[in-house]
Amino acid sequence: MNDAGATRGVQPSRNGGLALYVHIPFCESKCPYCDFNTYAGIEALMPAYTAALAREIEQWGTWLGRPSLASLFFGGGTPSYLPLHDLQRLMDTIRAAFDLPDGAEATLEANPGDCSPERLAAMHDAGFNRISIGVQSFDDTELAMLGRRHDAERAAQAVRYARGAGFDNVSLDLMFGLPEQPPATWERSVEQAVRLGTDHLSAYALTLEPGTPLEADVRLGRIPEPDPDLAAEMYLRAQAMLGGAGLRQYEISNWATPGRESVHNLAYWRSLPYLGVGPGAHSYLYGLGALDELGVRFANVNPPRTYIQRVNAWQADGALTPDAIAAAAATGHCETVTYRNAMAETMMMGLRLNAGVSGDAFRERFGEGITKAFPGPTAECVDLGLLEWADGALRLTEGGRLLGNEAFSRFVAG
Repeated sequence: MNDAGATRGVQPSRNGGLALYVHIPFCESKCPYCDFNTYAGIEALMPAYTAALAREIEQWGTWLGRPSLASLFFGGGTPSYLPLHDLQRLMDTIRAAFDLPDGAEATLEANPGDCSPERLAAMHDAGFNRISIGVQSFDDTELAMLGRRHDAERAAQAVRYARGAGFDNVSLDLMFGLPEQPPATWERSVEQAVRLGTDHLSAYALTLEPGTPLEADVRLGRIPEPDPDLAAEMYLRAQAMLGGAGLRQYEISNWATPGRESVHNLAYWRSLPYLGVGPGAHSYLYGLGALDELGVRFANVNPPRTYIQRVNAWQADGALTPDAIAAAAATGHCETVTYRNAMAETMMMGLRLNAGVSGDAFRERFGEGITKAFPGPTAECVDLGLLEWADGALRLTEGGRLLGNEAFSRFVAG
């Protein structure tokens, strides 16, 4: 297939709105495998934090001219741990600062222990129509090893309560490849998720992040190291089980019933514009204000107290330029995206999707085709059986999904 284009230059993107991510850094307790920007024991900051977060949302809404939102996602941390009146305040602020269309996907991450019928009903009434429950396992021994606050029955109960509260779009997170995890318990967790009628399931292999307590336990020999070959077998087993239950795999780690794919996460994988608010939140903006079609990537400072101080002193005004974003109060890091980086990131993220990267869409945005932009990586990955052309798109093969990083790294380097 020859998808080379004739005209170099970034073309306007086709996007139905901005994806907004809202970071809630609070946790009742921090899991030993977690390296996210989250904190336990700082509940006293919640009122000041909510006020600062609302201010950042207001400032961005004004600066961007109250754009329409394609999706909204409250992540963390544990958003469900935040007091209900604070969640309601933030939702009201978002509706005032942005155009949140009726029916737009609005997701809240939740811990099963926070999912009482009353709290779930209040979350649904506040405007959340999708809930992502961090189950991780339906095995109590595994949950204890992962430092989770709930047991298997509480997790199952949370799903039933969410249905009763009106959530018709329920997503579950599960983890595989745990130390000493037998395949049988993994299969039982997948079976339980199917029995509960989940609409969307994210299955992640455990990553031992440097500096986390779990990584230290493995490094010091207190816990055995996970078996990567066994993890690969678990992944393949999940593919078969979930496919047989009617959940379609649409991304390396994600399955959904038809129409329940995550709109918000698809924005990341398709390299569409997104805005992150809160400490440590990342953003990618382009095609807005004075930003061209390459745009900027930036991230807020991590410490919540520093974030609060800076946002409270911020007044967003003037033209929306890379320099102005870099100077914004909460910004900790900002970089202008280069033409080459934009192409590489589009490939790296888009290849995670089962549909792959459309040759026509790539050419429309960048003015040249995939094989012209990346002749070596494309040919090498196809020859190795990692990638294939199908329906005008370059995508991972079935076997390539187990070795996705081998393909991604070639495009980033190439």
